[in-house]
Amino acid sequence: MSGFEVSRIDDREVSVLHITGFLDAHTVPQFEDALQKLVQEDRIKIAVNLDKLEYISSAGLGVFMGFIEEIREKGGDIKLSNLSQKVFKVFDLLGFPALFDIFENENEVKAKFLDG
Repeated sequence: MSGFEVSRIDDREVSVLHITGFLDAHTVPQFEDALQKLVQEDRIKIAVNLDKLEYISSAGLGVFMGFIEEIREKGGDIKLSNLSQKVFKVFDLLGFPALFDIFENENEVKAKFLDG
């Protein structure tokens, strides 16, 4: 199994989380903590770059669902980018493209947030 890492870069009002490795029941708390910290700081325009995500479990998907309503109620959103074909298939199978905006790359997400 691969290591898991969440790194954060703030670009104006957009916060970008880069997810690396395996997002599963064992690593979900790290991801939840990162999202919770953003919400506490009122940083609610969140881009999640999944370029280096190798695997996501149902627990990992649940984190997105657990935060999206609260973030949208505050006027923000979570937008996803850089999904590998394998990871996209999991999101697609569960109907995530109907719930989340998914972009080819991080710059498209930033532009969408910053330009409206």
